[in-house]
Amino acid sequence: MDEKASLTQRVDRLLERATRQSGRLADTPEYGSWLLGRSTERVRHRRIRIQLLLTAALLVSNLVGITVAIVLVTVALPDPSVFGPDVWWISVIVTPAYIVAALAFGTAWLTMRTVKALRWATEGREPTRDDQRRALATPWRLALMNLMLWLVGTALLTLLYGLQDPQFIPKISFVLAFCGIVVSAACYLFTEFALRPVAALALDAGRPDGRLPSGVTGRIMSTWLFTTGIPVAGIMFVAMFAILLRHLTTTQLAITVLFIGTFTLGFGFLLMWIAAWLTSTPVRVVRQALARVEAGDLTPTVQVFDGTELGELQRGFNAMVGGLRERERIRDLFGRHVGREVAAAAESQSIELGGEERFAAAMFIDIIGSTALATSRPATEVLELLNQFFGIVVDEIDQYGGLINKFEGDGCLAVFGAPNRLEHPQDAALAAARSLSARLRAELTHIEAGIGVTAGTVVAGNVGAHHRFEYTVIGDPVNTAARLCELSKTVPGRVLASAETVRGATAAEQQHWTFGDSVVLRGRGNATVLAMPR
Repeated sequence: MDEKASLTQRVDRLLERATRQSGRLADTPEYGSWLLGRSTERVRHRRIRIQLLLTAALLVSNLVGITVAIVLVTVALPDPSVFGPDVWWISVIVTPAYIVAALAFGTAWLTMRTVKALRWATEGREPTRDDQRRALATPWRLALMNLMLWLVGTALLTLLYGLQDPQFIPKISFVLAFCGIVVSAACYLFTEFALRPVAALALDAGRPDGRLPSGVTGRIMSTWLFTTGIPVAGIMFVAMFAILLRHLTTTQLAITVLFIGTFTLGFGFLLMWIAAWLTSTPVRVVRQALARVEAGDLTPTVQVFDGTELGELQRGFNAMVGGLRERERIRDLFGRHVGREVAAAAESQSIELGGEERFAAAMFIDIIGSTALATSRPATEVLELLNQFFGIVVDEIDQYGGLINKFEGDGCLAVFGAPNRLEHPQDAALAAARSLSARLRAELTHIEAGIGVTAGTVVAGNVGAHHRFEYTVIGDPVNTAARLCELSKTVPGRVLASAETVRGATAAEQQHWTFGDSVVLRGRGNATVLAMPR
């Protein structure tokens, strides 16, 4: 009983801990950020949210790139001047016109193309395999289209400035290409963040086919290239200008290096942080869900929103938890059919036919007048009464550490001491019989049941065939308990035990019993001394 109480307390602590953990994690953003909304968000709200996030990402990243390009051209690399008498019109008229047109047209075009490609998500339709590929490849496509606008501007302005002075060619082409590549990288990372809800829907179509330009390694190496590789190459390019063309002073070269280095530290840090956040968030979500599983809560299911190996991790977690839930369901179902103790023994030991000798107590419980009950009441009412009756029986047997070995119509067999060992099986069985009799009289006044108890050596184990068997107990005590149960229906109190069983109990339990007549039970040759509760 102490072990059982200790186990109950432990389970209660685990459940309490799981509840607290569940409360702390219940509001965890499904996609890793509150900006992305929830999976239950209405389709119209999702479409507006995606459009706003994409537009903001494109405008902000491109404006930063344009600002950096202007500072590089005018301050870091001032010679030749873009405001000279022959080229001022390019700087004052053509460049601003292209910037405004590219920002307006490019932002609208890219956003519309993206939303059109993802129309299935903004309309609430189920994704196909093609929809999945387009959705997961959208960040790369948007970054490439954005880079194309920068390259068009680079080609146009390099041509116009180069026609006036060839020395503009390396300066303009380097600055605009450098900024365009870094800005496009930022667009890719921002877009991948903004489209997480769409990626989650796309991944519902199944596992990606592996042809997508994605992956944790690719994401990390691309970020390194855009935030470190290209800026360092740019510094080397400027140094090569200074060596070959010799038109940069030491101060200008130092200013250029300092500016590119500052831009790399600032904007590069931002891009690397976003890439790290995109990579770590799925891991963090899975880790939090694992904490709930470790605490005993098998309800969490994480949102699969990453198209890389991290999405496979999220999907694997869901499969694992689903398997655990199914295992617990089968374990619970198995335990309900055969008893918790038998189920636990079956899990911890190899299943073999046969059994072992045990000293155990057996109790038979059987309803009196069940035939009349079945004929006088509707079948549904009889079933409800039986469920109430067996509910009380199971509750009392469990309370005293017994096992309901089998239900037989309107009766059942309970065993104390097998498969779980009890120090005093007789005490548990006798106390359970007294408590059960009192509770049935108090709660089910229109139903009476006979109870017979005896103890002795039984054979407990698995009986049947290798593909179908059950746990049971066999022996003289079981037969004697059945006969005592039949006889108990004719005596006051409706409870009988063998005197030998009572004598084997402790003094504390013996004081609740009194001895009666000696009778020869049906099918037996020797007389049995009866005992009944005082």
